[in-house]
This record gives sequence, structure tokens and C-alpha cells, in this order.
Amino acid sequence: MMLKENLKIVKEKIAESAKKSGRNPDEIKLIAVSKTNPISKILEAFEAGATDFGENKALEFRDKTELIAKKVTWHFIGHLQRNKVKYVIKSADYIHSVENYKLALEINKRAAQQNKMQKILFEINTSGEEAKFGLKNFEELLQLAQQCDELPNITPVGLMTMAAFTNNEVSLRKSFVMLREMRDKISIKYPYIKELSMGMTNDYTIAIEEGATMVRIGTAIFGKRDLSLSWNEK
Repeated sequence: MMLKENLKIVKEKIAESAKKSGRNPDEIKLIAVSKTNPISKILEAFEAGATDFGENKALEFRDKTELIAKKVTWHFIGHLQRNKVKYVIKSADYIHSVENYKLALEINKRAAQQNKMQKILFEINTSGEEAKFGLKNFEELLQLAQQCDELPNITPVGLMTMAAFTNNEVSLRKSFVMLREMRDKISIKYPYIKELSMGMTNDYTIAIEEGATMVRIGTAIFGKRDLSLSWNEK
């Protein structure tokens, strides 16, 4: 019951933030980040109205998507190594974390084997933190977009970022504005690059005010993660 209430509260906050910035709440896709949570919790969230789910570990993604027969939209949102693409390509509707051409090439190859057109987002490091993955500037983004334009089984649909984990609103807005401005600039040449995947539990209302079209929410829906057991032991 608590999960259902949590989901309701998150949806209400999304609607409030959208209206505050003159946007239609229906433009914003809520991705329930189900990483580390068991199948039962995902099904509970689905029954409560969640339609999009995000996972960040390739093997966990593969196993969960094989076990869940419900018609949901799956987002792979974590760092993806080339040798793990084979585990996510079958079920991923969106891959949010493409940051280099070699990874894009592997995704394209695996998508061709599945006879599918894979939707991807380019990951941008907007916080400047060394520990974070992602493209560092617009020049790198433009080069990768141009390279991916030649790949027949990939469709870039947007940009993704993770802001610094901070309560500093100025810093958060700076990251989100940077992503939005890069999207606006790249979409002049590639109009299909529209989505802005940004905002998590601690900052999604700010991200929406700055233009997010996808927010990735885990803790606010599923509660604090219990890391003492793996997802299939819970």
C-alpha cells in the first residue's frame, strides 16, 4: 500500500512542477528505477500504475525482463560496457547511457541481430565530476551524433545526465540547463534528439522546471534500498 501512495505523491509533485513552469505533465515520462528491488515490488508498482522501469546492471536487467511478462517499457540507465550489451539489447526500449562510438557500434550490431531499431540517449557529464561517465562538451556530442547517424539500427532520441548529489539548487540547475541547451543546439541538426533524461529522487522537481522529459525515480517510489540481499533473495 505504501508503494502505491509513494507513486501517487511522486506523480502529484511531477504535475505541480510541470504546471509551475507552464508545461503539460503528460510530456514527462516517469521511470520507476527498480534496481535492487525484487520482482514482487516491480509488479506492485505496475499494478499501481507505473509503466516504465529503469535498471542499471546488465545481468539484473536481463533476468528481470525475462521474468516479467507484463507490457512495460524498459530503460537501461546504468553505465554499459560493450561486453554486456548482449544482455540488455533484447528487452531495452531505451538505453540512456551511450557515451562513445565503440559502445554505439556494439549496440548497433546487436540491434541488427535482433532486427530492431534501438532507441538511445547520449550521456553527458554536466557536473564535471571525474568519477562520472559521459561526454564532456558539445563538440564531443556533435561528433558522436554524426557517427551514429551512419548506424542503421540506432536512433538517438535524447540526452541524459546525472547532476551532482547535492542540495545546492544553483549547482543542480546549472547541470540541467547545460543539458537542455545542448539538446536545443544539437536538435537544430538532428530534430529527433528531443528527450531530456534528468532528475532523480533528490532533484527531479528542479529538473522538470528546467525541461526534463524523463525523470528516473527510485527511492521516492520503492523506499530506501536494502543492499544486504540481492534482488532475487528478497
